[in-house]
Amino acid sequence: MTTYPVRQKRVEHQRYAEQVYAGVLGKIIGVYLGRPVEGWAYEDIADRFGEVGRYVNDDLGVPLIVADDDISGTLAFARVVLDNPGRTVEASDVGDTWLNYVIEDRTILWWGGMGRSTEHTAYLNLRRGIPAPRSGSIAVNGRTLAEQIGAQIFSDAFGLMLPGDPDRAVALTRAAASVSHDGDALESAGLLAAMRALAFDEPDLDRLLDAGTAYVRSPAVRRLLDDVRANCSAGQDWRDIRDWVDRHYGYARYLGPCHALSNLAMSLGALLGAGDSFPASVMIASSVGFDTDSNAGTVGCLNGVRLGLDALSEGPDLRTPAADRLLVVTSDGGECVSDATREADRILASATTLAGGELLPPRPRFTFAYRGSVQGFTACPYHPGGDVHGTGNGLRVDLGGSPEAVTRHVSTPTFLDPAETSGNFSTLASPTLYPGQTLTARLSAAREGTSVRPYCLYADGDQIRTLLGEAHLLGPAPRTVNWQVPPADGGVPFRVGFAFTGTGTEAFLHELDWRGAPQHFEQSGVLLSSIWDTKPQALAPWVSSAKNFEADFAVTYSVSHPDTLGVVTTGTRDWTDYAVASRLAFSLHESAGLVVRSRGHRRFYAGVFSGGDRLRLLHQRDGERRILAETPFSYERDRPYAVELRCRGRDLELSVDGSTQLTGATADTLGGGTGFIVERGAVAADGVRISRLPAP
Repeated sequence: MTTYPVRQKRVEHQRYAEQVYAGVLGKIIGVYLGRPVEGWAYEDIADRFGEVGRYVNDDLGVPLIVADDDISGTLAFARVVLDNPGRTVEASDVGDTWLNYVIEDRTILWWGGMGRSTEHTAYLNLRRGIPAPRSGSIAVNGRTLAEQIGAQIFSDAFGLMLPGDPDRAVALTRAAASVSHDGDALESAGLLAAMRALAFDEPDLDRLLDAGTAYVRSPAVRRLLDDVRANCSAGQDWRDIRDWVDRHYGYARYLGPCHALSNLAMSLGALLGAGDSFPASVMIASSVGFDTDSNAGTVGCLNGVRLGLDALSEGPDLRTPAADRLLVVTSDGGECVSDATREADRILASATTLAGGELLPPRPRFTFAYRGSVQGFTACPYHPGGDVHGTGNGLRVDLGGSPEAVTRHVSTPTFLDPAETSGNFSTLASPTLYPGQTLTARLSAAREGTSVRPYCLYADGDQIRTLLGEAHLLGPAPRTVNWQVPPADGGVPFRVGFAFTGTGTEAFLHELDWRGAPQHFEQSGVLLSSIWDTKPQALAPWVSSAKNFEADFAVTYSVSHPDTLGVVTTGTRDWTDYAVASRLAFSLHESAGLVVRSRGHRRFYAGVFSGGDRLRLLHQRDGERRILAETPFSYERDRPYAVELRCRGRDLELSVDGSTQLTGATADTLGGGTGFIVERGAVAADGVRISRLPAP
């Protein structure tokens, strides 16, 4: 292994980190370009737009930032590495990751039916106890299902974790993809994984294809590679490339709705046809039909790494509208609203884990660490806004050139914006920020006398409410501003921002962070305003894998589920030490109670009432349930009990009606969300109160 002086190590790490960020950013740019025309015939795309080299979502009246399986699947399934530190990741681990983060019929996948949707079929196999890789195998599902496109669209992150190590990148990608795919789909994914890992050091596309070919075992994929390389080049009109691919490798030549080889050929054709132009590559992949968002995302990720961050700024401005934003829709709702910087940092942490290194403490939530990174901050869409620019070590806000004092607002999403609703994929999320949490920001301004006020935006029916903090004066020396987010009748903010007031100058946001559970957050009372209002706004922060989670006619929530693991949660992974309390009344049920430190709906701690005659503290980890403590406790149906579950350090404590009934010890001190669990029955919950506890 080559060793470097300390300075060289730092330079190499910075270069690698920026390439990972460019890969993530290239992926989401490609998806956002191709998403609005996914499923369109090539002729319809050509008639309407000619070519898709700019974002066309506004033309079609849809939001730019939407939930998309190509983004959610890529980034959620990659969590398997950090969720299993120090272990060699096997296909079975990725299968458990699917079961933990996927909510059936609601998140990530195309729920097209058993035997029709490859991923849906694989998920149902996992649920039936068929482990990966058999869950995605040709032997179980047949060749047609097993060789559709999903293997290559969900696996970008694994190549990014293993720069310069194609052997491990291919092995990890194949293990992950085998949960749902087999045969030539795995071969296609392996080829792209090798190219992605090698692209950190090799920008030449022909050399990458030569090296990647060595990892292809399938004669069909090798023939495709030779054909595409012989017939597609940067000197050709991209329309001719598209027509050639369609004639020789189009969908009509394969069974199933979206074959891997058709899309591999078109992705390679886009790469070759664009040469060393990032915007041309994602334009071609988005304009040619086939699986436009998947292929443009695949092409964008590889070219982000291969060509570098500056290449993403050539041609049309594709970075500013995206603003780094993305959604990762899973059962771990607090991780949904995210950005390219946070996800790149997660991949970098995964790379450290795979290399056997020690993870550093996480840096603040917003550091704008990469050149041009804005982490979702834009001119606020609800107030007079200021232009923002990522400098690589902070956010610069332009207050304009007027000699008169002006106020400019900049903000970033912390939850789903009501103006950006979309019906393409089910979008479940919990906020990243809650009332009762304290913001800590480092800010400065070019001139003395500039002031800043933090603020949050809340949705209140059809109205938007702005809650402002007090003003603070800024100057050239950075200062720290703290603000506790105020309550708003049980609501949660969907944007956080800063209002800068000054004359003809610039202001800077260097860092922004918040950590830990809210000091106090509460929802209470009957949320229904009428019998028809079954999904009031106060339910929005909750992510449910229970069959029914609704506002109730007599209490705050009703949770019902006909099987095991009906879980409903809110909160984020940095909630570590806190108490959750509610008044619970049990109907027909096997077990029900409160959940803490949830990281998905098959990984949590809980305090439950069980069988009418006992209390338990338990730890759920995938398919294994450990009873940490239990005691006899007779309780009645339909009688409300005041229940509180506390987690602090490694200590768990369950109390009922003010009396401690059980204590236990956790296996770790990782944070996570909180909420309810019910199995084979129903529980009524009157209110919820979440309170921060001091760290031990």
